[in-house]
Amino acid sequence: MLDDIKALKEEIATYSITNQDELEEFRLEFLSRNGRVQSMFKNLGSVAKEDRAAVGKGMNEAKQLAQKRFDEAKINLEESTATIRKATDDLTLTAPVTPIGSLHTLTQTMDEMKNIFYRLGFTIADGPEVEDDFHNFTALNFPPNHPARDEQDTFFVRKNDDPDVMDLVLRTHTSPVQIRMMENTQPPIRSIMPGRVYRNEAVSQKSYFLFHQVEALYVDENVSVADLKETLITFVKLMYGSDVKYRLRPGFFPFTEPSLEMDIWWGSEKDGKWLEILGSGMVDPNVFKASGVDPEKYTGFAWGMGVERIAILKYGIDDIRTFYENDIRFLEQFN
Repeated sequence: MLDDIKALKEEIATYSITNQDELEEFRLEFLSRNGRVQSMFKNLGSVAKEDRAAVGKGMNEAKQLAQKRFDEAKINLEESTATIRKATDDLTLTAPVTPIGSLHTLTQTMDEMKNIFYRLGFTIADGPEVEDDFHNFTALNFPPNHPARDEQDTFFVRKNDDPDVMDLVLRTHTSPVQIRMMENTQPPIRSIMPGRVYRNEAVSQKSYFLFHQVEALYVDENVSVADLKETLITFVKLMYGSDVKYRLRPGFFPFTEPSLEMDIWWGSEKDGKWLEILGSGMVDPNVFKASGVDPEKYTGFAWGMGVERIAILKYGIDDIRTFYENDIRFLEQFN
């Protein structure tokens, strides 16, 4: 019996399988219910008791060998068939259209703003999105009872009544980066601070709980309001074209004095309206003192503008929520 099993294993190992018909013949010959391997198991009962262990082991080896040979041959034939099918494809057919990705509208707008300020001599600075109370509020001259410190306006990561424990917030502007620069950099400073900021606001057509800002800081000796105005006017002309209609008007911010707001005209001459694009001003001396800069020696200006607002005006978008809905029909317009 063992000699028969040995002969069967040799036949399995040398069986020629070159096509699907031969593969099926192999399966019927060795692996089917009435095949030679299964028939051999039916005769196991007639084997002497002392030989059954060796014979049973040999039968299992023959079965495993047959199954392995079948599986390998099947895979080889499938790969061979696939290769042939690919080689006979009609190469004259038009290739399918593959969608091409692109940068998001806000990224494109941010990059354009960065490039403009590069041309104007500004560098780029960055800072943490989770900020402490000092850098986000106190150093920027916000009084203790200012509404921005309230939970209705700010996302608090940690709020503690213990005066020795610093509150942590999701930064409400990128102005804390300005404070950190002045703490660690000797003037002159000429840098922009692009990044994501958070406000505890209801989602609507005109507001969202997160948005993007590009703020700027220029600190040196003898920096004036005239320098600020010239920089802002240059920016809007490079961003919207030399014929852009703009205006500067007085404003108020805790961290600048005097303060200016800038609007541009949006829409037609008859039906358009003024829309604010940024707030700016000369850095308040209290901010300089909190940051370790001598206000008797240095002056400077700062501003902050929303990237979403710049994009809305540039591309004629009327709903800020559109930027965050990931609607492919909207995104494809900016490829």
